[in-house]
Amino acid sequence: MTVQKLYLILILLAPCLTKAQVDDPDKIPDTVPFSIDSLYREDQFYVGFHFNLVTNRPSNISQESFSGGVNLGFIRDIPLNERRNVALGFGFGWSINTYGQNLFVGKHADGSTNFRSLEDEDDYSRNRFTTQLIEAPIEFRWRTSTAETYKFWRIYTGLRLGYMYNFRSRYVDPSDEIIINDLPELNRFRLGATFTFGYNTFNFQFYYALNPFFKDARVNGEKIDLSTLKIGLTFYIL
Repeated sequence: MTVQKLYLILILLAPCLTKAQVDDPDKIPDTVPFSIDSLYREDQFYVGFHFNLVTNRPSNISQESFSGGVNLGFIRDIPLNERRNVALGFGFGWSINTYGQNLFVGKHADGSTNFRSLEDEDDYSRNRFTTQLIEAPIEFRWRTSTAETYKFWRIYTGLRLGYMYNFRSRYVDPSDEIIINDLPELNRFRLGATFTFGYNTFNFQFYYALNPFFKDARVNGEKIDLSTLKIGLTFYIL
């Protein structure tokens, strides 16, 4: 058999050999089959970092130094429509916050709380209080998500209920350190309105407290209605 005839036979058999390879039932596929989760849920774990602005301050109380906080938790996402881009969220979380200001918190000799302004004093090096809370966020959620995309716009709004299980006020000057952990005027149950919007990874969050830190408290005869506005970033997972 000549070389030319051998080439001719191979050319004629090539389509059959190729078809046999394509139709080979034992051939391992080159790609993994992709399935779409039509029952997906979004943004069920969160972590946030924020700056705390002290609001509703009496006239002789001012904010000092950095005030910030961290919050994290889990929210159960409950879609309300077939597309699953409108949902309710009910969650459980934890947060820690610091507030630097010039409101001194101490105790009188009879055990009553001593609130006073430090605006005319400059010898102290630290005056702040720290709070730790258990929180329960409730959200109405709208987003542009689909089962195929992980980058989308979101707008979430709602309420956040909280219980302040730990409070610590710390004052430090060259000769003394005063730490207070419990106050009868402390409003441990917290309630705030929340608003979150953003795209993909970066989401801006706002929290405005609807009740003050203290009840029936006064400084220099003026009612203490200290509250907070939190502004920060929130990151979602799943």
